Amino acid sequence: MEDLSCNINNKKELLSEIMSLNFVINDLVLYLDTHPNDRRAIRMHNEYSNKVVKLIDEYQRKYGPLTVNFNQSDNSWDWIDNPWPWERGAY
Repeated sequence: MEDLSCNINNKKELLSEIMSLNFVINDLVLYLDTHPNDRRAIRMHNEYSNKVVKLIDEYQRKYGPLTVNFNQSDNSWDWIDNPWPWERGAY
């Protein structure tokens, strides 16, 4: 199994890694739907899922929320302060 430790220094690279891991996780879910006893695939799914949770947390601490489900502040609605996906510089 590949080493999942990353030293990602910028916003674009971090978001790209999150999207890549989510793609792999979704593919593993589809595979596991038809191969539910494949222990290697289950381990990979768990490993990638744990990694993406950590990367999402890191991204949101550094750059703000990725989804409306995460807000950093109790005093303001930070979601609207970030560029929208279609705006230049959103990632």
